[in-house]
Amino acid sequence: MDNKSLGSRGEEAAALYLKRHGYEILERNFRVPAGEIDIVAGIGDILVFAEVKTRRSGKCGQPAQAVGYRKQQKIIMTAKWYLRQRHLEECPCRFDVLEVYAHGETCHIRHLTGAFEA
Repeated sequence: MDNKSLGSRGEEAAALYLKRHGYEILERNFRVPAGEIDIVAGIGDILVFAEVKTRRSGKCGQPAQAVGYRKQQKIIMTAKWYLRQRHLEECPCRFDVLEVYAHGETCHIRHLTGAFEA
């Protein structure tokens, strides 16, 4: 399985995980010139911008480590576009990271709520 297929599989698993945990998936792969957000979801009155990182193993560190300062800034800028486009600037929001470990046919997910702040 190539990296693109692995990433798509991880995003699908993360979306299903969020749905099972009471989140409403509002958008997937939201793209603007500033960047991309893998999943935009809602839970209660909170808007969640979720970055999904999928790996086959933890051999090279935890997947969330790939969401460094520069990546966080791109996600924050993209989230601002999303909020402006939908006139939701006053909506409370949160930035999560979902680590997906793909092992054969199964995926293990670690959900880091509030992984970073704007």
